[in-house]
Amino acid sequence: MRELVERLDALCDAAPFHASWYLKDVATGARADRLGDVPVPSASTRKISIMMAALAAVHAGKLALDQKVTIEARFQNNESGTFQHLTPGFWITFRDALVMMIIVSDNTCTGHVVDLVGLGNLQSWCEGVGMTATIHRFGLPPKLPADHTLEQVTSTTPNDQGLLLELILKGTTDPAVAARLGSTPELCRLGLDILSWQKYKTRLPSLLPLGAKVAHKTGTGARGYMDAGILFKDDRPLCILTAFTDRVPAALPDGTPGFAAAAQLIGRMARLCYDGLGAR
Repeated sequence: MRELVERLDALCDAAPFHASWYLKDVATGARADRLGDVPVPSASTRKISIMMAALAAVHAGKLALDQKVTIEARFQNNESGTFQHLTPGFWITFRDALVMMIIVSDNTCTGHVVDLVGLGNLQSWCEGVGMTATIHRFGLPPKLPADHTLEQVTSTTPNDQGLLLELILKGTTDPAVAARLGSTPELCRLGLDILSWQKYKTRLPSLLPLGAKVAHKTGTGARGYMDAGILFKDDRPLCILTAFTDRVPAALPDGTPGFAAAAQLIGRMARLCYDGLGAR
């Protein structure tokens, strides 16, 4: 683990922007982080907690997976996902809204889900499960320039996202851990499945062997790019890795687009973890 941490830090030290991460070896329980408690913009990694808070509301009987969600035009003024382009007035199930919110980061669905769960309830849920550095500030994200402040967006930490992913994973088999999330093992398994259906694969999975399973949620913000997930090998959970970049320039001095450099960094980090922990 020590050598792996040094190699991860070396990658981040070479990046001309802020890079932070959290890592947990599932087999041994060993964990490490780099600036893991420093708040950063969450971008769409916030949607993992939105999904799990929604599933807690389902378990509590406040919402139902099969209830109808009618897509309204007021949630279509966004730049993420596909439903922004569709004619409003159609309906999908609440379960399908959660799926679209995660696998293509659909913000029209996100707006509906947060509206149904309640922003205050969402924040209380995060605090209750131990995500004390995560602050949800909206359902639909505002359109902001790259020089926005942290207080203008939903913020989180690599450690908070790592904690949540660990609880989801453990909650799939341990009813007591699932209860900490206000959920059940069955609902935790649904959450993990949805994360594994992610369609955006240019970050954590990008340099892994073809077909390698990763249950994760990407994020793209005005200031940076991120991904938080669980890496699997041979269908067994290998590690939890949450990687965040911030203050990423539009282009590096050599002309490489900032988003490409950030994605490559996250992909290289994931490959180091996959090879370093999967060799046992």
